[in-house]
Amino acid sequence: MDHYADLLQTLAQQEESLQFERFDNDAALAVGLWIVEEVRKRGKAVTVNITRNGQVLFHHAMTGATADQADWIRRKNNTVQRFCRSSYYMGISYKSRGSTFEDVKYLDDIEYAGHGGAFPLLIRGVGLVGTVTVSGLAQADDHALVVAALQAQLDK
Repeated sequence: MDHYADLLQTLAQQEESLQFERFDNDAALAVGLWIVEEVRKRGKAVTVNITRNGQVLFHHAMTGATADQADWIRRKNNTVQRFCRSSYYMGISYKSRGSTFEDVKYLDDIEYAGHGGAFPLLIRGVGLVGTVTVSGLAQADDHALVVAALQAQLDK
């Protein structure tokens, strides 16, 4: 259980530090392309989705991506929108309590997923305005990829 506590602390810290002063369409394009290029270097395929205020700013399914990845993105995004936490945080949070996200009775697992890959797009002083989501790798890798892309954009 200590492993989960440490991981939850790391995930919460990421959400606190990966906040933007502003995030426009050009930033979405830069983040999306950064993710695509990074995954291409690894010889993998993912689907990437970036939304702001309900508008899709970037969406790309790489060659080799599956149609199921778009549904995973929808479900992970629903989780972020509902809880204002990363989808990975939510899944780990339930595991840390000896349960699973899928066991939550009031959440339909057709609509929500507590698997890594969706990260809240946060504007400092405003809060949640959208999501940055990847599907196609292992959940920890999906999450880490989004975190690295957001950090790279903030470092510019």
